[in-house]
Amino acid sequence: MYRLLDGLTIIEASSFVASPTAGLYCAQMGAEVIRVDQVGGGLDYDRYMRTTEGRSLSWENLNRAKKSVALDLRSGEGRELLVELAAKTGQLITNFPEQSFLSHAAIEARRRDMITARIMGWHDGRQAMDFTVNAASGYPLMTGPEDWDQDSAPPVNQLLPAWDFITGAYTAFALLAALRHRDATGEGGEVRVPLGDVAIGTVANSGAMAEMLYRGGNRERLGNAIWGAFGRDFTSRDGTRFMVAALTDKQWRALVSAFDISGDIAAIETKHGVSFAAGDHERYVHRHELFALLQDRIGRHDWPEWERRLTAAGATFERYRTMHEAASDPQLVTDNPFFGPPTDNPSGFSYPSPGAFANLPAQDRGAPEPAPYLGEDTEQVLADVLGLPGGAIAKLIDAGTVGTSDKDRI
Repeated sequence: MYRLLDGLTIIEASSFVASPTAGLYCAQMGAEVIRVDQVGGGLDYDRYMRTTEGRSLSWENLNRAKKSVALDLRSGEGRELLVELAAKTGQLITNFPEQSFLSHAAIEARRRDMITARIMGWHDGRQAMDFTVNAASGYPLMTGPEDWDQDSAPPVNQLLPAWDFITGAYTAFALLAALRHRDATGEGGEVRVPLGDVAIGTVANSGAMAEMLYRGGNRERLGNAIWGAFGRDFTSRDGTRFMVAALTDKQWRALVSAFDISGDIAAIETKHGVSFAAGDHERYVHRHELFALLQDRIGRHDWPEWERRLTAAGATFERYRTMHEAASDPQLVTDNPFFGPPTDNPSGFSYPSPGAFANLPAQDRGAPEPAPYLGEDTEQVLADVLGLPGGAIAKLIDAGTVGTSDKDRI
């Protein structure tokens, strides 16, 4: 992890994916992120997949490089401690409802320049999660085989909770923007990031919203083809499936060279009076004829031969992998400096640890840090941030208001 945010302490009170992601990205850039959970674990503490010992691999990976405080948030005293922690540090990331004890107004009453980054469902206060927002976005009804009926075919949901991760990333950005504004003006405030707005806003930013309104209807399903450009999956003689794409002239020339089809391409161009080197449009319009040509050629050789030729030509391609294959792939993981060595994880399971996505060549990347045990830092944080003496903390522990490390819970 990098140290760009050294000196910044953020309280995180969150669950599931989007909100923990925002804190994770800040922590990987050097911020001290203190995650506060319910004693015994919150809503996402046991989220699948769990190890045989009952440790959540999801929770473990979304909370790397953070500190953990466990409070009884069902009690008035526990809630008071969380509000006080947020006010003392001045920065909060949360997906708790605004109409709760953790409202921005409640914290701002104690600290005028407080900044709260709050992830919501919909802008009007309705509940939402990634998979329901995705249903509203339109994408699942544009996904699927090309020959599926446009009106009666079922939706195809994506496995990755992409809107959650995009929302988490945007929330981290919005928080840092608010901090910069506070540095310049002294003003705090609440930043609300609705998951639904991130989804429909992304649809708009991509041009898809304007496209649908211009069409007056929906886009056709394309299977694994790329919309508006040339690209699709193909299968080699030995049954290996791989993706090729050509969005630029250079990429197109590389494919033509790798597959040795310049003569065939010239014949199709003459037949239709077009030039495929001129850009995406003609390649997309005539994609079915081009796809058939490529699949015929690709089916004549095994994958190793095509990998060699495509690499030599400088083409843009990739073989399909199962996720288990990807997790074990040297190029993607084990030889990738983005991953550090296995860390001492709470689950006890050792595996490569991801660091910050960004690569700063002039700075030491630093090794990724593991997730904490739930409540591992409770005593230290209450002492350092709130200045509570040891005796007072001991009484809170005895009362069950705060919890300590759950390392030996299993």
